[in-house]
Amino acid sequence: MHELGIVIHVVETIEKIVKEQKLTHVQSLVLEIGEASGVVPHYIEEVYPIAIEQSFLKDMKLEIEQIKAIGLCECGHQYRITEHDGLCPKCHSQKFNVISGRQFNIKQIVAY
Repeated sequence: MHELGIVIHVVETIEKIVKEQKLTHVQSLVLEIGEASGVVPHYIEEVYPIAIEQSFLKDMKLEIEQIKAIGLCECGHQYRITEHDGLCPKCHSQKFNVISGRQFNIKQIVAY
């Protein structure tokens, strides 16, 4: 499970931003996690309390927004990859480019 390492890196990034901006309190964090990113939101939620418990961010709330994995088939049809097991519902091809859903981003930090 690589999610703990990911969350620790996110926490370190936020701590750096808070210090640089001379903020005193971080209320919440919003992460965007794509369905095709390889990161499992449930595991992020499980390890999150462990990653923040020893930091000054221990009261920071976590919100996750999951981004749908959208593919563009060679036939030109766009579809949600996870709903169709990677097969285009129009032509049944497995040849597609992922156009959305690979991202993992810190979307928002609410701090003062």
